[in-house]
Amino acid sequence: MRKKETQTDSAPEKKSKKKSGCLVVVAAAIIIGVIATAGGNSSSNSESTAAIESTISENVDTIGSNAAEVETTATPETEINVPTEYKSALKKAESYSNMMHMSKAGIYNQLTSEYGEKFSPEAAQYAVDNLNADWNANALAKAEDYSNTMHMSKAGIYDQLISEYGEKFTPEEAQYAIDNVQADWNANALEKAKSYQDTMSMSPEAIHDQLTSEYGEKFTQEEADYAIANLN
Repeated sequence: MRKKETQTDSAPEKKSKKKSGCLVVVAAAIIIGVIATAGGNSSSNSESTAAIESTISENVDTIGSNAAEVETTATPETEINVPTEYKSALKKAESYSNMMHMSKAGIYNQLTSEYGEKFSPEAAQYAVDNLNADWNANALAKAEDYSNTMHMSKAGIYDQLISEYGEKFTPEEAQYAIDNVQADWNANALEKAKSYQDTMSMSPEAIHDQLTSEYGEKFTQEEADYAIANLN
C-alpha cells in the first residue's frame, strides 16, 4: 500500500516540474525506476518514501535545467548584414570570373585598382573569398585563348599565366592548364612564323631564332624546325 501512496503524492510534483512533452516522459521513467527499486525492499517506510520523492525532485530539476540549456543553444544566430559595397564587389568578381576567366589575384587587383573598379580592399577580399570559382578551369580557358588566338607556345603560355604582369595564376593552376590544353604546338609555331614573315619580312633563320628565343616565343627546337620547313 505504501507504493501506491508514493505514486499519488509524486504526481503533482511531476506536473509542476515538467518543461515539455519530452520532459514528462523522462521524468515518468525516473519515477518508475526509483519506485521499482524501492519496491524490492519489503521494509520500506516513510523515510524511504521521502528519499524517493527527494530523488525524483532533484532529477526533474536537472532535466528541466538541461532542456532549457539545449533550447538556448539551439536558437539560430541572426544573419550578418553584408554591406552593399561587398555585395557589389562580389557581383563584379563573378562577372570577371565567368566572362573573362580571370585569376583570384587578377580579380582582386582589378577590383581595388584606381584604374579599375576602385572597391575598398575589404570589399575586394570579401568578394574573392566568397566567389564560387574554379581557378583551374579559368586558367585552362585562358590557356586555350592564348593558343587559339595568339598561337603562343607551351612555355610562353605558362609564363603568361603566372606573370605578375600577366594573368597572376598560381604555378599549380598554370600547370594544370598547360597539362590539359588541347593545342597543336607545331601548328602554333608555323602560324607565328608566317606572321613574322608576312608582317616583318624576316628571313627563315631570323624567324627560327625568334621562335626559340627565351626572350621571344619560347617554342622548342623541333617546333621551330617544323615551322621553318613548312613556310611557303
